[in-house]
Amino acid sequence: MEKGYVQVYTGEGKGKTTASLGLALRAVCAGKKVYMGQFVKDMKYNEAKAGKFLPDFKIEQFGKGCFFDREPSQKDIEAAEKGLDKIEGILKEGEYDIVILDEINIAVYYNLLSPTKVIQVIKKRKPEVEVVLTGRYASDIIIEYADLVTEMKEIKHYYTSGVKARNGIER
Repeated sequence: MEKGYVQVYTGEGKGKTTASLGLALRAVCAGKKVYMGQFVKDMKYNEAKAGKFLPDFKIEQFGKGCFFDREPSQKDIEAAEKGLDKIEGILKEGEYDIVILDEINIAVYYNLLSPTKVIQVIKKRKPEVEVVLTGRYASDIIIEYADLVTEMKEIKHYYTSGVKARNGIER
């Protein structure tokens, strides 16, 4: 069995979740099983339908919505903790070759979870399981722990000219 690594996709630019989904597609097409747990998010993005098309890809959401217009609540914290508990079990079982913790960095940034707790959970995984953490504002502790860190840097984005999120592209 190959050793699994810890990857982080972070930064201000678009593409962190998209990159993890690209990795998931590549892995599934190579005969691997992928699990994605989405933190913070509760909107049904189109990737939530992927299991219908890719039987070895499973996705679940552990969020109560984004924090653009409000402060995180106790329910947000509980949802994140429940999600991390579920991820802990999945990592220990080793049924999935790749486990993606989508927007986990946002959950840590908003103090829904501690970076140390996230790392403790990852350390309990079967050694061959690859783990991907996405989201802006990755903590220094998580960056230091990871084996690979990619920062998405926005150079130019059509959002600034008023383009809304498009179906199948941004959602």
